Amino acid sequence: MRLTQQANYSVRILMYCATKRDEFAKVSEIARVYDISEYHLFKILPILVSNGFITTHRGRNGGLRLAKEPADITLGQVIRAAEENFHLADCFDEGSYDCPLLSMCDFNQALNDALEAFLQALDKYTLADLTSKQGDMRSLLHIGEIAPIAPSTTN
Repeated sequence: MRLTQQANYSVRILMYCATKRDEFAKVSEIARVYDISEYHLFKILPILVSNGFITTHRGRNGGLRLAKEPADITLGQVIRAAEENFHLADCFDEGSYDCPLLSMCDFNQALNDALEAFLQALDKYTLADLTSKQGDMRSLLHIGEIAPIAPSTTN
């Protein structure tokens, strides 16, 4: 199984916001740190907002902030919200696959069981677990660093 970029970026956004905990995070910062386009991040934000993971605040001093405590957000919840579907094989798509074994095949059930086990494993991890090394995370994500001043081109 492979997660979509949307799920991957959703987790990254939340990890950044959790690490920056008491400050607003800017989309431009997140895009720069992870080398992801702002366009992609803006497409994901409605999912994170509608599922109650983050809140957004408009204005010059606004940005993104976690809507819950990191310990209250499980990785399984985020993946379920961010993935558009979990169709692991063609036979998951009703009506789009005409397999002669479909009525008697347990392959679909086996895949459903595997998917449920996968999601249950992710439910054991919270955003707090993923960001527990706050000092290291802040450093790796360049949070709190002063941006270097660009050299002047005039004399």
